[in-house]
Amino acid sequence: MITRTPAAFLDALLTLPKPSGPALPKGVFMVMPRAFEVDPESARDNVYMDTEVSVDPDRARAQGEALARAVEAAGVEVIRFPGHPDTPDDIFPNNVFATTPGRLIVGRMFHPTRQREARRQDIRDYFTEEQGRRLVDLSTGDGVGELTGAMIIDRARGMGFCGMSNRVDEAGLEAMHKAFGLQLTFAFDLQPDEYHTNVVMSVLANRACVLHPGGLAEPLAAEAIAQAYPGRTLLLDEAEKNAFAANCIALTDTDLFMSQTGADALRPQSLAALEAWGFSLHAVELDEIEKAGGSLRCMIAEVY
Repeated sequence: MITRTPAAFLDALLTLPKPSGPALPKGVFMVMPRAFEVDPESARDNVYMDTEVSVDPDRARAQGEALARAVEAAGVEVIRFPGHPDTPDDIFPNNVFATTPGRLIVGRMFHPTRQREARRQDIRDYFTEEQGRRLVDLSTGDGVGELTGAMIIDRARGMGFCGMSNRVDEAGLEAMHKAFGLQLTFAFDLQPDEYHTNVVMSVLANRACVLHPGGLAEPLAAEAIAQAYPGRTLLLDEAEKNAFAANCIALTDTDLFMSQTGADALRPQSLAALEAWGFSLHAVELDEIEKAGGSLRCMIAEVY
């Protein structure tokens, strides 16, 4: 079921069965920075990017590898793929590739450079041939759907939160809902200057949520999301959101990963709430990569 109003979502939420799916991935994959640069095409609709800044590819590569090692130190497997010079945004694979048990999903991207990225045969072959997954290829269909950039998923409950922007349309919404096998999706409009839902919210291990209410066009939509995680919704302020604090991910039941920029911006009460809910925060320096308009969550694609 796809709901488009807060009231309909809350009514449907009452009918959801108890969580039965895996809340956490069994591993992740990353595309390691290579010829790192800020893509002018993506900057057209990403206010977090600045094409006038200079970038250091060596520093970006070092920061990407440091993130991979930090994730591995938490006991989570990291599959690494190389970046390519002709797809500068490929360091953010979670927008393009996703998995569910037995499936590889390829998204339908908005920008042409990212559409080229979706055609990468090495990633497709790894998951379909080596892991035996069935390919669900949305990249050749109608609409736009940038996977877990646009759709935040509570995997255990089979529930999605899709912020509508130019990075996802109605056809893409319906295709993603079906491809992920979701029981319930709540679709709502983002503010015009927000491009991806994962910049304004994240669901943490099925048991908590971080959310910047101002990133949603309708305040009642934010209130409805908070009701799905009663007592465990961290409401971020604008400064925290702008520092990518919402672009975080819990990779174990207790290990929460966030960029150092986001962690530094957290108010004391925000950090205290996360710690009270049992999360240990791992902050990784990613300021070079953040010049490209994404942060830690965008760099990690989950393997289920």
